[in-house]
Amino acid sequence: MGEKELQLIAVKTFKSYDEMYKVVDFLNKMLKDKKIILGLTKDAQKGTMAITIYET
Repeated sequence: MGEKELQLIAVKTFKSYDEMYKVVDFLNKMLKDKKIILGLTKDAQKGTMAITIYET
């Protein structure tokens, strides 16, 4: 069984928003059938977050 490779589509950094994980979770559930996965990282020192979009 081979592993799926993710293809990076886009990355966007923005001011930190505490509930952004809810948006990412919702979008991941809704876009699952479209073979799109979103990731979210937080840089507490800079007060920013980055959303990453991948295609599977």
